[in-house]
Amino acid sequence: MTTPRLTLITRPGCHLCDVAKDELARIAADTGEDWDELDVESDAALEAEYGDRVPVIMLDGKEHGYWRVEEGRLRRDLAG
Repeated sequence: MTTPRLTLITRPGCHLCDVAKDELARIAADTGEDWDELDVESDAALEAEYGDRVPVIMLDGKEHGYWRVEEGRLRRDLAG
């Protein structure tokens, strides 16, 4: 099994995270990509790095953006 190219770092009860999950799920379905979700509270290193700026969108293990999904940019970078 391969690791998904997309990861969404979230926090329970985060409204922006819920919006990002819906957007990422739609984009992933359109592009055929898989994605994972990580709870920022599950890991002290994640909490230290991203605690106050969730949701964070990761592409190929690198931060692609935070607080909102930039759909056009994400689609372009997935295709490239």
